[in-house]
Amino acid sequence: MSTRRSLSPIIKDARRVLGIEARAINALIRQIGPEFERAVELIYACPGRVVVTGLGKSGVIGQKIAATLASTGTPAIFLHAAEALHGDLGMLVHEDIVLAISNSGKTEELVRLLPQMKRLGVDLVALTGDLSSVLAAHADVVLNVGVKEEACPLGLAPTASTTVVLAMGDALAVALMNRRQFKPEDFSHLHPGGDLGKRLIKIKDIMHKGSAIPRVRVNSTLENAIHEMTRKRFGCVGVVNDQGRLAGIFTDGDLRRLLERGKMIAPLIIRKVMTSNPIVLREDELAIKAVRVMQDNRIFVLLIVDNKKHLRGILHFLDLLDAGVV
Repeated sequence: MSTRRSLSPIIKDARRVLGIEARAINALIRQIGPEFERAVELIYACPGRVVVTGLGKSGVIGQKIAATLASTGTPAIFLHAAEALHGDLGMLVHEDIVLAISNSGKTEELVRLLPQMKRLGVDLVALTGDLSSVLAAHADVVLNVGVKEEACPLGLAPTASTTVVLAMGDALAVALMNRRQFKPEDFSHLHPGGDLGKRLIKIKDIMHKGSAIPRVRVNSTLENAIHEMTRKRFGCVGVVNDQGRLAGIFTDGDLRRLLERGKMIAPLIIRKVMTSNPIVLREDELAIKAVRVMQDNRIFVLLIVDNKKHLRGILHFLDLLDAGVV
């Protein structure tokens, strides 16, 4: 009869820590209410930047919150509370709003900054675990980030408390994204050099347009279509009707199959031998989708259309490589 293997002390520690922090997050969910909404609206209406400040572990978390806000459409910087007392306070101007982080609400450096914030007339949103603290008393909006216990067995090292603050910062950033109607293209503009930004490139930004598109009318001869396909060097030609809407595609593979069957090319009309309803994508779709479509269908070229199926471009797999999408 097998006995259940007991957990090692290390695994027990890890599970205990994660359990405490998960419970702290769940408790935070129940605390979200009108004050959170007020904080979002106050930040949304701010004509300047969100200046996030804190000290120690709170300062480290504050840097991450500032970075997340900035990358999701809310201008933000981090101001080290201690450095602010020695000249960096000049970074703060009247149009800004301060997001101050202190679990105790009585961090000396932050408390010493309060009169300067009042002098500048900036709004203050406090993230604190003590609603009766000095910081909370001076804040325009207070977000409760208090926890019942830290994951640290000594109850000293900030663990669950910093996790909760980090989660609150993410909640603010996402709520503000939605409030601003932040779109994928906005994200791409803020991340031009990263993989995330490249994955948000739209097809219309990298496709070949205008005279570069291989195209013929539906009543063109196959011979003309072959000449167009040869000149444009995409291995295919789009076939359009008199209104410019895509009617079909003819590829070099189609040509080889015709020749294998012994067909005479000269008398053929393109609409008789084209493939109707080819695989296409719209110009406003993400380029990353083109990668998946090409892989799934084992093709290297896609014709690109608009919402009314007008032929607007052509995209080769090499274009996706050049743009860094692949």
